[in-house]
Amino acid sequence: MNTYREIFAVGQFRTLFAAQAASVTGRTMESLALSTLVYAHTGSPFLAALAYLAGFLPQAVGALTLGGLADRLPPRALLVSWDLARAAAVATLALGVLPVWGMIALVMACGLFDAVAGGARQALLADLLPGNGYVLGRSALNIAAGATQIAGFALGGTLLAWAGPYAALWSGAALGALVALTQWLGLRAGPPRAPGRPAWRQAWAVNGELLGDRRIRGLLLAQWVPNGLIVGAEALYVPYAGGSAGALFIAAAGGMLAGDLLVARSTTPEQRVRLAVPLFTLMAVPYLFFALSPGAWAATALVAVASFGFAGHLGTQERYVAAVPERVRGQALGLAGSGTMAGQALAASGTGTLAEFVPVPAAMALAGAASLVATAFLYTALTRRPEPAPVRS
Repeated sequence: MNTYREIFAVGQFRTLFAAQAASVTGRTMESLALSTLVYAHTGSPFLAALAYLAGFLPQAVGALTLGGLADRLPPRALLVSWDLARAAAVATLALGVLPVWGMIALVMACGLFDAVAGGARQALLADLLPGNGYVLGRSALNIAAGATQIAGFALGGTLLAWAGPYAALWSGAALGALVALTQWLGLRAGPPRAPGRPAWRQAWAVNGELLGDRRIRGLLLAQWVPNGLIVGAEALYVPYAGGSAGALFIAAAGGMLAGDLLVARSTTPEQRVRLAVPLFTLMAVPYLFFALSPGAWAATALVAVASFGFAGHLGTQERYVAAVPERVRGQALGLAGSGTMAGQALAASGTGTLAEFVPVPAAMALAGAASLVATAFLYTALTRRPEPAPVRS
C-alpha cells in the first residue's frame, strides 16, 4: 500500500478513521468542559489544569498493569464495550451529581483503561495495513486527530459560551456512543491476538521484557521524551502570546499535518530512518529562538516549522511495530502510546512550573534545548533498524 486511496479502500480502516475523528472531537470537548467546570467550582487554576490532564498520567499505569488485555480480548468487542462504558462515565459527569474530587477520580479511572483500548486500536491498524500502509494509516489518523481537535475546541468553546459545560459533556457522551456504534457496525468480529486468559503477572512479565530489551527501550524513549519536551513548550503558548495564542495552536496543527502528509506519502522506510534525526532536530531548534521573544508572526512561523518535525515519529513508530512480536503487539503499542501521553503531561507540568521562576520565553527555549539533548542521547535508537525482540507471551 503506497497511497492514501489504497488505505481508504479498506473498509475497516475507514471505520477506524471515522471513529478516531469523532472520538478526538468528543474528548477535546469533554476535557475543556471539565476543566471549566472544576475552575468554576473551585477557582483553582491548578485543579482546572489537573482536570484537563487527569486522563493522561493514569494511562501509563494502565499500560503496565492491564496492557495484556489488548491482546487477549477480541478487538471489536473490547473497543465497542469500552467506548460505551466511557460514554456512560461522561454522562455521569454531565449529570452533575459528583463532587470535584469524584469527577477527577472518574476521569483518572477512565485513563487506566484508555491505554488498553489505544493499544488494541493501534494493533488492529497494523493488522489491517501491513508494510508501508501502517505509516500511511498512522499519518491519516494523526491528520484526523489534529483537525478534529481544532474542531473540538471550536465546538466545545461555542457550547460553553451558549449552553454551559454540562451541555458540552452531554455532547461528548453522545459522540462516545456514536463511536461505539460506528465500530460495532464497521469492524469485523475476530478472535484475540494471543491465546490464554489475561493475567497481571503475565502483563508485568511482557512489559519487563519490552523495557529490558535495549533496542526496544530506545525506540520507546524516542517516542516519549523528545516530543514530550516540545509539547511542554506548547503548553506555554497562552502565557507567551495571550490573545494571539490561537494562531500558535493553529500553526502547530498545520505544521504537523504538512509533515505527516509529505513524509508518509513521499518517503521509503529506509529514507524515514535517515530522516529521523534531522526531523527530531527540526522539531526542537526553532524553539531556541523563543529566547529572543519573537513577535506574534515570527513565533507563528517558528512553531509551524518546528511542528513539521513531528513527522519523524512516523519512522520511529514503524520500526517499533516491526521490533515487537505480533502476539504482544497490542500491549506493546498501548505501552508506547500511554507513555507518550504521560510524558507530554509531565513535560507540560514541568515547563509550567519552570515558568514560575524564569520568563516564559526562556522556559520554552529550555524545553527545546532539552529536546535536542534527548535526541542526541537517542541517536543510536533513531538511526538503527532493530530486529524482532524475543519477547515471551
